[in-house]
Amino acid sequence: MGTEGEETRESREVIVSLGSNIAPREEYLASARLLLSELPETRMVAASRVIETKGVDVPEEFCDRDFLNQILILESSLPPLEFSRRMHAIEDRLGRVRTVKNGPRTIDIDLIKFGEVRMESEELTLPHPRAKDRDFVMRPLRELGKIL
Repeated sequence: MGTEGEETRESREVIVSLGSNIAPREEYLASARLLLSELPETRMVAASRVIETKGVDVPEEFCDRDFLNQILILESSLPPLEFSRRMHAIEDRLGRVRTVKNGPRTIDIDLIKFGEVRMESEELTLPHPRAKDRDFVMRPLRELGKIL
């Protein structure tokens, strides 16, 4: 509980998608899981199994680089934009480079849903606009008993 004058923030269920198609893929997923679970005001609730999938919308020269994907369910009382910025900082920390659109990546962390928050800005759209069209999101979500 906060002290008088301190604002208490509501904890929300957060759904995050992880993906990696640069070795060591398993290690990048594990590092991302750990770093996300260590965010302030955030705790890990559940994680799907890791699945291997083909890339979606990747340039032809990278089509042979399969992804490992996973869905995480967290609870966080961080504001959505702060959570998103910290999530992108984790990508940077794990060596994510954005030189080729949809090119190979050490880690890709997508914020799929943040409680019932709905927003659309240059920086963040919630819920994720293409999540329902992506098997690598929907299949692990079904495993966890979640529906978007």
